[in-house]
Formats: sequence, C-alpha cells, structure tokens
Amino acid sequence: MSLGAQIEAMIERMPPDHVSLGDLLDLFGDEGLLLITILLTLVFLIPVSIPGVSTVFGAAIVLVGVSRLSGRQLWLPARVRDRRLSSARLRPALAGGLRWVHRLERLSRPHRLPAMVDGRGLEAVNNLAFILAALLLMLPFSFVPFSNTIPALALMAYSIGFIQRDGGAVLIGHLANIGTMVYFGALIGGGGLVAQELFKRFAG
Repeated sequence: MSLGAQIEAMIERMPPDHVSLGDLLDLFGDEGLLLITILLTLVFLIPVSIPGVSTVFGAAIVLVGVSRLSGRQLWLPARVRDRRLSSARLRPALAGGLRWVHRLERLSRPHRLPAMVDGRGLEAVNNLAFILAALLLMLPFSFVPFSNTIPALALMAYSIGFIQRDGGAVLIGHLANIGTMVYFGALIGGGGLVAQELFKRFAG
C-alpha cells in the first residue's frame, strides 16, 4: 500500500466517537510511529485549527523523535497518552490534510540522495532536526497564519523521508525547519519593534 492509502486506512480504523494517542498506539504499535506522526501532522495543514492540539500532538511527536534517537520503545506520559479528542472533529481535519501526503508522496523517490540519510551520525542529526520541528510546532504562535503549517510540513517530509529512505524528502524537511525559524524570528522581531514603538508613544 502507498503511504497515502495507509494513512486513509488509519483514519477509517479510528474509533467512531473519541480517539486518544493511546488508542492510535494500540492500533498501530511502535512500528507505525512515523505513520502516526504523519497522521498527527495532518490537522495542521488546513486553515481550521483545533484548539490545544498542537501542544499535545507536538509533545507526542517530540517523544517519537527521542524514541528514535535513543533506540528505545516509545513512552508517553499518561496526560498525553490519554488526552481524548472528538473523532467527529478530528476525522474531517485529517481527511482535509491528506492531499499534502499525496503531494509529497508523488514527489518522493525511495533511496534518493542517500548521502542525506545514510550513516549513524547523519541519522542522529536527522532525528534531532525532527525533534526540533516538533518543538517548533509546539510554540504558542497558533494564532498566526502558517505557524503550525510549516513545521508540520517539515515533520511530514521527515517522516516520509525516513520511511522511504529518501534524502530529498529529508532535505525538504530541513528547508522547512529553516523557513520556520526565519518566519518565527521575523514575527518576534516585528512584535518587538511594534512594542517598542507603542512604548515610545505612550511614554512620550
């Protein structure tokens, strides 16, 4: 099955009323962690956001990265594992984000640019970049357009790259990470200038 078809099957197998990360892990196990990561990023690729999701999903993806980096089985704290979300709200968001999976899947080529994925040291670097993308996803900028979308695309590209051993997809992930940091830097810098200007006006 293609990655897109596997993700569609995961969405179909979700419980009908509520779903938690624990439910997903019980369904797909540690072998499907990267597929679950792709699934979790889908909700950030559409304009409508679900409040509070970026913190919970981002924390789970950080722990997936730590699990990959350490070579140990994934552990989730009970608060993250048991957080329940409405399937009725989640399923349309996941389905809406699937088009990005199909786009990246069409662009992906297994074993392309092996220099980006081969070697234990490079694998560690890539997993650290994966964790960085998840941390960027968790930052409290969800009210700003594209603040969740860009790091979510990075995570999806990394996941597809790791599954397919596609260095090109991993490279896209790195570029999206850089783009996110530049974007957030501009937001913080611009906000600082606005605050400074307002302070001058009121102080004067």
